[in-house]
Amino acid sequence: MKILPKKSLGQNFLVDKNILNYIADLGEIKSNDIVLEVGPGTGNLTEMILKKKPKKVILIEKDKKLSIFLKKKFDNNVEVINEDILNYDQKSYYNKKIIIFGNLPYNISTQILTSWIKVNNLSNFCKKFILMFQKEVADRILAEHNSKNYGRLSIISSWKMDIKKIIDINPGSFFPIPKIKSTLLIFKPKNKFYKINNPKNLEHITNIFFSNRRKMIKKPLKILFKNYEKVSTDLSLDLSLRPQNLSNITYYKICSHYENLLK
Repeated sequence: MKILPKKSLGQNFLVDKNILNYIADLGEIKSNDIVLEVGPGTGNLTEMILKKKPKKVILIEKDKKLSIFLKKKFDNNVEVINEDILNYDQKSYYNKKIIIFGNLPYNISTQILTSWIKVNNLSNFCKKFILMFQKEVADRILAEHNSKNYGRLSIISSWKMDIKKIIDINPGSFFPIPKIKSTLLIFKPKNKFYKINNPKNLEHITNIFFSNRRKMIKKPLKILFKNYEKVSTDLSLDLSLRPQNLSNITYYKICSHYENLLK
C-alpha cells in the first residue's frame, strides 16, 4: 500500500533514522512501560520504540488509511487506534505513568498539549512527554517573561510541567520537506505546582491579559476585578507594567485571587 502524506492533516513524516533512534532513546523505556504514540505516520519511530521492548505500544492515528497500513505493518505487536487524539478517551491510562511520544500535527499541537495539561494527577498519568512542535510554537512554549514570544502558551505549559528543549530538527529530516523547522521538547510533570482549581480560569485570565498585550495591566485587572486596586496591592503589582512583564507565577497568583471571588 502506497502512503502519501496528506497536507490537510499536516502530515510530514520524520525519516532521518539517526534522529528517530535518538528520540526513542530519550524515552528511557523499560520493560514494564506503556508507550502511547500520537501521529505515528508510517511507523518510523514506532519501529525504534519496539526495539526497546516496552510492555505495550498504543498508536493513535487519525488517518484511516494510515491506521490500516500500521495494523498490517506491526501485526499484533501494537494496538492501533483510528481516532483523533482530541476525541480519544485516555482515562484508562490515568494511573499508568505512561510515556507519550508525538510528532503533533502543527495545526492542532497547542490544543493537544493543553488537553494533557488539564489532566488531574498528571504525574500519575505520564512520566514524560517527548513532543515535536513547529519551532515557532516551541519558542512560545519555552519563552520567559519580558520576551516577545512570552504569552498564554508559555504560562499554561509551565504551570504543571518542567520543559526542556532537546534539539531543532531541519526540514530535510522529513518527508515531504516542510517549509519550517521543528523543535523537539521534553515535558516532565511536576510533583508540586501552584494550586488552581479549574484550568479554564487560567485560560480565561491569560486570554484577557494577552488580548490587551500592548496595554498596561491596569486594564485587564479592571475587567477581572471590581477591587482591582486591592488585588494589585495584595500581589505587589506595578500597574504600569504590561502583560509580558509579569512572571508565570504572578499569573497563577492572579488566578488564585480570581477563583476566591468565585467561591
